[in-house]
Amino acid sequence: MQAKIWNYSEWIQETNPKEIKKVFDRLLRYAGFNVLQIMEHHFQPQGYTALWLLSESHFAAHTFPEFGKTYIELSSCNLDYYQRFIEITKDL
Repeated sequence: MQAKIWNYSEWIQETNPKEIKKVFDRLLRYAGFNVLQIMEHHFQPQGYTALWLLSESHFAAHTFPEFGKTYIELSSCNLDYYQRFIEITKDL
């Protein structure tokens, strides 16, 4: 077996931490990923970073509310889940 990691990153417009957590937790699970843990940090006076530890690697979201955008990044060793996630998030 060969080790392989697929990576995807994108800027999105949503910056609300509650919405980001709700939406991406649901989408990751729907794509088939096994969520082991979610870690989050709220910066003062603004900003949010969240990390989903997955059995198949990880997903991260970093908000930049002062610019009205959030950077998301997925690393996955499961091509099927990765492709499903890309497909269901392409219109965000």
